[in-house]
Amino acid sequence: MKTNKNTTPVNKALLQELLAVAESPCLSLYMPTHRTHPENLQNPVRFKNLMKELETSLLRKYSKDEIEKHLQPLLEITGGDGFWNYTSEGLAIFSSPGYSKAVDLATSPKEMAIVADTFHTKPIQYYLQSTGRFHVLAINRHDIQLFEGNRHSLVELELHALVPATMTDALGEEKTDKHSTVASYGGTGASMHHGHGGKKEEVDIDSERYFRAVAESVAEHYSKPTGIPLLLAALPEYHHLFHQVNKNPLLLEDGIKINPTAVSIDKMAAMAWEIMEPEFLKKQEELVSRYNQSKANGLGSEDIKEVAVALVEGRVDTLLIEADRIIASRITNLVTGNVQNKDINNPRVDDLLDDMSELALRMGGQVTVLNPDQMPSESGVAAILRY
Repeated sequence: MKTNKNTTPVNKALLQELLAVAESPCLSLYMPTHRTHPENLQNPVRFKNLMKELETSLLRKYSKDEIEKHLQPLLEITGGDGFWNYTSEGLAIFSSPGYSKAVDLATSPKEMAIVADTFHTKPIQYYLQSTGRFHVLAINRHDIQLFEGNRHSLVELELHALVPATMTDALGEEKTDKHSTVASYGGTGASMHHGHGGKKEEVDIDSERYFRAVAESVAEHYSKPTGIPLLLAALPEYHHLFHQVNKNPLLLEDGIKINPTAVSIDKMAAMAWEIMEPEFLKKQEELVSRYNQSKANGLGSEDIKEVAVALVEGRVDTLLIEADRIIASRITNLVTGNVQNKDINNPRVDDLLDDMSELALRMGGQVTVLNPDQMPSESGVAAILRY
Protein backbone atom coordinates (compact mmCIF):
# COMPACT_ATOMS: atom_id res chain seq x y z
CA MET A 1 0.00 0.00 0.00
CA LYS A 2 1.38 3.40 -0.93
CA THR A 3 1.57 5.92 1.88
CA ASN A 4 1.52 9.68 1.89
CA LYS A 5 5.02 11.16 2.03
CA ASN A 6 3.57 14.32 3.58
CA THR A 7 2.15 12.53 6.63
CA THR A 8 3.72 10.93 9.66
CA PRO A 9 2.56 7.78 11.54
CA VAL A 10 1.19 7.85 15.07
CA ASN A 11 3.57 6.87 17.87
CA LYS A 12 4.38 7.85 21.44
CA ALA A 13 7.06 10.28 20.31
CA LEU A 14 4.46 12.19 18.28
CA LEU A 15 2.20 12.54 21.32
CA GLN A 16 5.05 13.90 23.43
CA GLU A 17 5.92 16.29 20.62
CA LEU A 18 2.35 17.60 20.48
CA LEU A 19 2.18 18.01 24.25
CA ALA A 20 5.38 20.05 24.22
CA VAL A 21 4.04 22.70 21.80
CA ALA A 22 3.12 25.76 23.88
CA GLU A 23 2.67 28.63 21.40
CA SER A 24 -0.96 29.40 20.55
CA PRO A 25 -3.20 29.28 18.68
CA CYS A 26 -3.02 25.50 18.33
CA LEU A 27 -5.18 24.20 15.47
CA SER A 28 -6.29 20.55 15.60
CA LEU A 29 -8.18 19.01 12.69
CA TYR A 30 -9.43 15.40 12.57
CA MET A 31 -11.32 13.80 9.70
CA PRO A 32 -12.17 10.36 8.33
CA THR A 33 -10.84 9.78 4.83
CA HIS A 34 -11.62 7.49 1.92
CA ARG A 35 -8.79 5.50 0.33
CA THR A 36 -10.22 4.63 -3.07
CA HIS A 37 -11.70 6.43 -6.05
CA PRO A 38 -14.31 7.83 -6.46
CA GLU A 39 -15.06 8.06 -2.72
CA ASN A 40 -11.74 9.83 -2.05
CA LEU A 41 -13.04 12.82 -4.02
CA GLN A 42 -14.97 13.65 -0.85
CA ASN A 43 -11.74 14.12 1.15
CA PRO A 44 -10.82 17.67 0.00
CA VAL A 45 -14.47 18.77 0.33
CA ARG A 46 -14.61 17.57 3.93
CA PHE A 47 -11.28 19.27 4.61
CA LYS A 48 -12.54 22.62 3.27
CA ASN A 49 -15.61 22.44 5.50
CA LEU A 50 -13.44 21.84 8.56
CA MET A 51 -11.17 24.71 7.54
CA LYS A 52 -14.23 26.97 7.60
CA GLU A 53 -14.90 25.84 11.16
CA LEU A 54 -11.34 26.73 12.16
CA GLU A 55 -11.69 30.10 10.47
CA THR A 56 -14.96 30.82 12.32
CA SER A 57 -13.29 30.06 15.64
CA LEU A 58 -10.22 32.16 14.83
CA LEU A 59 -12.42 35.13 13.86
CA ARG A 60 -13.36 35.56 17.51
CA LYS A 61 -9.83 36.67 18.38
CA TYR A 62 -7.72 37.30 15.27
CA SER A 63 -7.76 39.62 12.27
CA LYS A 64 -8.29 38.30 8.74
CA ASP A 65 -4.60 38.70 7.93
CA GLU A 66 -3.64 36.75 11.08
CA ILE A 67 -6.21 34.06 10.29
CA GLU A 68 -4.80 33.62 6.80
CA LYS A 69 -1.33 33.22 8.30
CA HIS A 70 -2.54 30.60 10.81
CA LEU A 71 -4.42 28.58 8.18
CA GLN A 72 -1.70 28.68 5.51
CA PRO A 73 0.35 25.74 6.89
CA LEU A 74 -2.67 23.42 6.61
CA LEU A 75 -3.22 24.47 3.00
CA GLU A 76 0.45 23.92 2.20
CA ILE A 77 0.44 20.41 3.70
CA THR A 78 -2.65 19.28 1.80
CA GLY A 79 -1.80 21.14 -1.40
CA GLY A 80 1.03 18.81 -2.35
CA ASP A 81 0.82 16.78 -5.53
CA GLY A 82 -1.44 13.78 -5.03
CA PHE A 83 -1.90 14.37 -1.28
CA TRP A 84 -5.50 13.15 -1.27
CA ASN A 85 -4.69 10.10 -3.39
CA TYR A 86 -2.72 8.36 -0.63
CA THR A 87 -4.82 8.57 2.50
CA SER A 88 -5.58 5.82 4.98
CA GLU A 89 -8.70 5.56 7.16
CA GLY A 90 -8.25 8.95 8.78
CA LEU A 91 -6.20 12.13 8.93
CA ALA A 92 -5.18 14.55 11.67
CA ILE A 93 -3.44 17.88 11.08
CA PHE A 94 -1.87 20.00 13.81
CA SER A 95 -0.59 23.54 13.36
CA SER A 96 0.64 26.33 15.59
CA PRO A 97 3.17 29.15 15.01
CA GLY A 98 6.39 27.47 13.89
CA TYR A 99 4.96 23.95 13.89
CA SER A 100 2.78 21.90 11.55
CA LYS A 101 2.30 18.18 11.02
CA ALA A 102 -0.12 15.88 9.21
CA VAL A 103 -0.71 12.47 10.76
CA ASP A 104 -1.92 9.34 9.00
CA LEU A 105 -4.49 7.37 11.03
CA ALA A 106 -5.28 3.69 10.50
CA THR A 107 -8.70 4.19 12.09
CA SER A 108 -11.49 6.60 11.22
CA PRO A 109 -11.74 9.47 13.75
CA LYS A 110 -14.71 11.62 14.63
CA GLU A 111 -14.75 14.78 12.48
CA MET A 112 -13.41 17.68 14.55
CA ALA A 113 -11.85 21.16 14.17
CA ILE A 114 -10.65 22.86 17.36
CA VAL A 115 -8.65 26.01 18.08
CA ALA A 116 -7.22 26.30 21.60
CA ASP A 117 -4.14 27.11 23.65
CA THR A 118 -2.94 23.51 23.26
CA PHE A 119 -3.50 20.74 20.70
CA HIS A 120 -6.48 18.42 21.09
CA THR A 121 -4.73 15.07 21.59
CA LYS A 122 -7.41 12.83 23.12
CA PRO A 123 -8.05 10.96 19.83
CA ILE A 124 -4.29 10.36 19.50
CA GLN A 125 -4.15 9.03 23.06
CA TYR A 126 -7.09 6.74 22.31
CA TYR A 127 -5.40 5.56 19.14
CA LEU A 128 -2.17 4.78 20.98
CA GLN A 129 -3.75 2.63 23.65
CA SER A 130 -2.44 -0.89 23.36
CA THR A 131 -5.78 -2.35 24.51
CA GLY A 132 -7.41 -1.72 21.14
CA ARG A 133 -4.57 -1.94 18.63
CA PHE A 134 -2.31 -4.71 17.43
CA HIS A 135 0.06 -5.65 14.62
CA VAL A 136 -0.28 -8.71 12.39
CA LEU A 137 2.88 -10.06 10.78
CA ALA A 138 2.01 -12.20 7.75
CA ILE A 139 5.01 -14.27 6.71
CA ASN A 140 6.00 -17.10 4.41
CA ARG A 141 9.39 -18.28 3.14
CA HIS A 142 9.54 -15.57 0.49
CA ASP A 143 8.20 -12.30 1.86
CA ILE A 144 6.27 -10.56 4.62
CA GLN A 145 3.42 -8.10 5.08
CA LEU A 146 2.77 -6.08 8.21
CA PHE A 147 -0.68 -4.83 9.23
CA GLU A 148 -2.04 -2.64 11.98
CA GLY A 149 -5.46 -3.55 13.25
CA ASN A 150 -8.15 -2.87 15.82
CA ARG A 151 -11.63 -4.20 16.42
CA HIS A 152 -12.87 -2.44 13.27
CA SER A 153 -10.22 -2.83 10.58
CA LEU A 154 -6.87 -4.17 9.42
CA VAL A 155 -4.63 -1.89 7.34
CA GLU A 156 -1.41 -2.86 5.60
CA LEU A 157 1.60 -0.75 6.56
CA GLU A 158 4.42 0.33 4.32
CA LEU A 159 7.49 -1.39 5.72
CA HIS A 160 10.25 0.57 7.39
CA ALA A 161 13.34 0.76 5.18
CA LEU A 162 15.31 -1.42 7.63
CA VAL A 163 12.71 -4.20 7.76
CA PRO A 164 13.49 -6.93 5.20
CA ALA A 165 10.48 -7.43 2.95
CA THR A 166 11.80 -10.64 1.38
CA MET A 167 14.24 -13.43 2.16
CA THR A 168 16.64 -11.91 -0.36
CA ASP A 169 16.46 -8.58 1.49
CA ALA A 170 17.29 -10.38 4.73
CA LEU A 171 20.00 -12.78 3.52
CA GLY A 172 21.16 -11.25 0.26
CA GLU A 173 23.04 -13.80 -1.77
CA GLU A 174 24.45 -15.40 1.38
CA LYS A 175 22.07 -18.34 1.46
CA THR A 176 23.32 -21.61 2.87
CA ASP A 177 25.75 -23.45 0.60
CA LYS A 178 23.75 -26.14 -1.14
CA HIS A 179 26.56 -28.67 -0.67
CA SER A 180 28.07 -27.82 2.69
CA THR A 181 27.17 -28.24 6.35
CA VAL A 182 29.32 -27.51 9.37
CA ALA A 183 29.80 -29.64 12.49
CA SER A 184 32.01 -29.39 15.61
CA TYR A 185 33.81 -32.37 17.07
CA GLY A 186 35.25 -33.09 20.49
CA GLY A 187 36.23 -30.33 22.85
CA THR A 188 38.65 -28.60 20.51
CA GLY A 189 36.05 -26.29 18.97
CA ALA A 190 37.35 -27.27 15.55
CA SER A 191 34.83 -27.32 12.71
CA MET A 192 34.72 -29.72 9.82
CA HIS A 193 32.85 -29.15 6.57
CA HIS A 194 30.98 -31.99 4.95
CA GLY A 195 29.54 -32.20 1.51
CA HIS A 196 26.31 -33.95 2.33
CA GLY A 197 23.97 -31.06 3.23
CA GLY A 198 20.44 -31.98 2.21
CA LYS A 199 18.00 -29.61 0.57
CA LYS A 200 15.63 -29.69 3.57
CA GLU A 201 18.43 -28.80 5.99
CA GLU A 202 19.49 -25.88 3.78
CA VAL A 203 15.91 -24.61 3.64
CA ASP A 204 15.54 -24.89 7.44
CA ILE A 205 18.76 -22.96 8.07
CA ASP A 206 17.79 -20.18 5.67
CA SER A 207 14.28 -20.00 7.13
CA GLU A 208 15.69 -19.68 10.63
CA ARG A 209 18.06 -16.87 9.61
CA TYR A 210 15.30 -15.12 7.68
CA PHE A 211 12.74 -15.38 10.49
CA ARG A 212 15.28 -14.13 13.03
CA ALA A 213 16.08 -11.06 10.91
CA VAL A 214 12.38 -10.29 10.47
CA ALA A 215 11.60 -10.81 14.17
CA GLU A 216 14.41 -8.50 15.27
CA SER A 217 13.62 -5.70 12.81
CA VAL A 218 9.85 -5.75 13.46
CA ALA A 219 10.51 -5.61 17.20
CA GLU A 220 12.91 -2.68 16.81
CA HIS A 221 10.91 -0.56 14.38
CA TYR A 222 7.31 -1.39 15.28
CA SER A 223 6.80 -3.20 18.59
CA LYS A 224 9.17 -1.15 20.75
CA PRO A 225 7.97 2.29 19.52
CA THR A 226 4.26 1.43 19.87
CA GLY A 227 4.13 -1.11 22.68
CA ILE A 228 1.21 -2.94 21.06
CA PRO A 229 0.76 -6.74 20.74
CA LEU A 230 1.99 -8.64 17.69
CA LEU A 231 0.16 -11.58 16.08
CA LEU A 232 1.84 -14.00 13.68
CA ALA A 233 -0.08 -15.11 10.60
CA ALA A 234 1.66 -18.04 8.89
CA LEU A 235 1.34 -21.69 7.99
CA PRO A 236 1.22 -23.90 11.11
CA GLU A 237 4.71 -25.33 10.50
CA TYR A 238 6.26 -21.82 10.58
CA HIS A 239 4.85 -20.80 13.97
CA HIS A 240 7.16 -23.03 16.01
CA LEU A 241 10.29 -21.91 14.19
CA PHE A 242 9.40 -18.22 14.40
CA HIS A 243 8.72 -18.44 18.14
CA GLN A 244 12.05 -20.24 18.59
CA VAL A 245 14.06 -17.34 17.15
CA ASN A 246 11.82 -14.54 18.44
CA LYS A 247 12.88 -12.35 21.40
CA ASN A 248 10.04 -9.84 21.11
CA PRO A 249 7.97 -10.00 24.34
CA LEU A 250 4.97 -8.45 22.56
CA LEU A 251 4.52 -11.45 20.24
CA LEU A 252 1.46 -13.38 21.45
CA GLU A 253 1.70 -17.14 21.86
CA ASP A 254 -1.56 -17.64 20.02
CA GLY A 255 -1.52 -16.79 16.32
CA ILE A 256 -3.31 -17.13 13.00
CA LYS A 257 -2.35 -20.51 11.60
CA ILE A 258 -3.13 -20.12 7.90
CA ASN A 259 -1.45 -19.27 4.65
CA PRO A 260 -1.95 -15.47 4.84
CA THR A 261 -1.98 -15.12 1.04
CA ALA A 262 -4.93 -17.52 0.79
CA VAL A 263 -7.44 -15.38 2.70
CA SER A 264 -8.87 -11.89 2.23
CA ILE A 265 -7.77 -9.04 4.48
CA ASP A 266 -11.31 -8.93 5.93
CA LYS A 267 -11.11 -12.62 6.84
CA MET A 268 -7.69 -12.15 8.44
CA ALA A 269 -8.99 -9.13 10.36
CA ALA A 270 -11.84 -11.23 11.76
CA MET A 271 -9.45 -14.03 12.76
CA ALA A 272 -7.11 -11.54 14.42
CA TRP A 273 -9.87 -9.90 16.44
CA GLU A 274 -11.13 -13.31 17.56
CA ILE A 275 -7.75 -13.73 19.28
CA MET A 276 -7.44 -10.16 20.51
CA GLU A 277 -10.97 -9.53 21.84
CA PRO A 278 -10.62 -11.57 25.07
CA GLU A 279 -7.35 -9.76 25.84
CA PHE A 280 -8.96 -6.41 25.08
CA LEU A 281 -11.98 -7.03 27.31
CA LYS A 282 -9.83 -8.41 30.11
CA LYS A 283 -7.68 -5.28 30.30
CA GLN A 284 -10.71 -2.99 30.26
CA GLU A 285 -12.46 -4.96 33.00
CA GLU A 286 -9.32 -5.02 35.15
CA LEU A 287 -8.93 -1.26 34.87
CA VAL A 288 -12.57 -0.50 35.74
CA SER A 289 -12.41 -2.97 38.63
CA ARG A 290 -9.28 -1.24 39.90
CA TYR A 291 -11.05 2.13 39.80
CA ASN A 292 -14.10 0.80 41.66
CA GLN A 293 -11.88 -0.69 44.35
CA SER A 294 -9.91 2.55 44.67
CA LYS A 295 -13.13 4.54 44.98
CA ALA A 296 -14.35 2.21 47.73
CA ASN A 297 -11.06 2.86 49.55
CA GLY A 298 -11.40 6.63 49.23
CA LEU A 299 -8.82 6.87 46.48
CA GLY A 300 -11.10 7.28 43.47
CA SER A 301 -13.19 10.19 42.22
CA GLU A 302 -15.47 11.09 39.32
CA ASP A 303 -16.15 14.64 40.52
CA ILE A 304 -14.70 17.01 37.91
CA LYS A 305 -13.63 19.67 40.44
CA GLU A 306 -12.02 17.11 42.78
CA VAL A 307 -10.19 15.45 39.88
CA ALA A 308 -8.99 18.83 38.57
CA VAL A 309 -7.52 19.69 41.98
CA ALA A 310 -5.90 16.25 42.26
CA LEU A 311 -4.38 16.66 38.79
CA VAL A 312 -2.87 20.03 39.69
CA GLU A 313 -1.43 18.53 42.88
CA GLY A 314 0.02 15.53 41.01
CA ARG A 315 -2.10 13.01 42.95
CA VAL A 316 -3.66 11.22 39.93
CA ASP A 317 -2.13 7.83 39.19
CA THR A 318 -4.56 6.79 36.42
CA LEU A 319 -7.15 8.91 34.63
CA LEU A 320 -10.07 7.40 32.71
CA ILE A 321 -11.80 9.72 30.24
CA GLU A 322 -14.69 9.21 27.86
CA ALA A 323 -13.98 9.03 24.14
CA ASP A 324 -15.73 11.49 21.79
CA ARG A 325 -17.26 13.43 24.68
CA ILE A 326 -16.55 17.16 24.60
CA ILE A 327 -16.88 19.28 27.75
CA ALA A 328 -16.48 22.95 26.82
CA SER A 329 -14.72 24.05 29.99
CA ARG A 330 -11.19 24.82 31.05
CA ILE A 331 -9.12 24.68 34.21
CA THR A 332 -8.73 28.39 34.95
CA ASN A 333 -6.54 28.11 38.04
CA LEU A 334 -3.62 25.71 38.16
CA VAL A 335 -3.33 26.19 41.93
CA THR A 336 -6.93 25.58 43.02
CA GLY A 337 -8.04 23.47 40.02
CA ASN A 338 -10.98 25.80 39.46
CA VAL A 339 -13.02 24.91 36.34
CA GLN A 340 -15.22 27.29 34.36
CA ASN A 341 -17.69 26.51 31.58
CA LYS A 342 -16.74 28.13 28.26
CA ASP A 343 -17.70 28.17 24.57
CA ILE A 344 -15.89 25.47 22.59
CA ASN A 345 -15.63 27.92 19.67
CA ASN A 346 -13.53 30.24 21.82
CA PRO A 347 -9.98 29.99 20.42
CA ARG A 348 -8.60 29.58 23.94
CA VAL A 349 -10.89 26.73 24.93
CA ASP A 350 -10.35 23.02 24.30
CA ASP A 351 -12.25 20.01 25.61
CA LEU A 352 -11.84 19.84 29.42
CA LEU A 353 -11.28 16.07 29.25
CA ASP A 354 -8.49 16.62 26.76
CA ASP A 355 -6.89 19.26 29.01
CA MET A 356 -7.17 16.91 31.98
CA SER A 357 -5.54 14.04 30.12
CA GLU A 358 -2.63 16.21 29.02
CA LEU A 359 -2.13 17.50 32.57
CA ALA A 360 -2.17 13.93 33.88
CA LEU A 361 0.51 12.88 31.39
CA ARG A 362 2.68 15.89 32.28
CA MET A 363 2.40 14.93 35.95
CA GLY A 364 3.53 11.37 35.27
CA GLY A 365 0.08 9.76 35.37
CA GLN A 366 -1.44 7.16 33.06
CA VAL A 367 -4.41 7.97 30.82
CA THR A 368 -6.92 5.57 29.30
CA VAL A 369 -9.70 6.65 26.94
CA LEU A 370 -12.79 4.45 27.16
CA ASN A 371 -15.99 4.18 25.15
CA PRO A 372 -19.12 5.53 26.92
CA ASP A 373 -20.46 2.06 27.74
CA GLN A 374 -17.16 1.16 29.43
CA MET A 375 -16.86 4.26 31.62
CA PRO A 376 -17.48 3.63 35.35
CA SER A 377 -18.86 7.17 35.80
CA GLU A 378 -21.45 9.54 34.34
CA SER A 379 -19.26 12.66 34.45
CA GLY A 380 -16.93 11.58 31.63
CA VAL A 381 -13.97 11.26 33.99
CA ALA A 382 -12.79 8.82 36.67
CA ALA A 383 -9.50 9.10 38.52
CA ILE A 384 -7.48 6.61 40.56
CA LEU A 385 -5.55 8.66 43.12
CA ARG A 386 -2.08 8.04 44.51
CA TYR A 387 -3.05 9.41 47.92
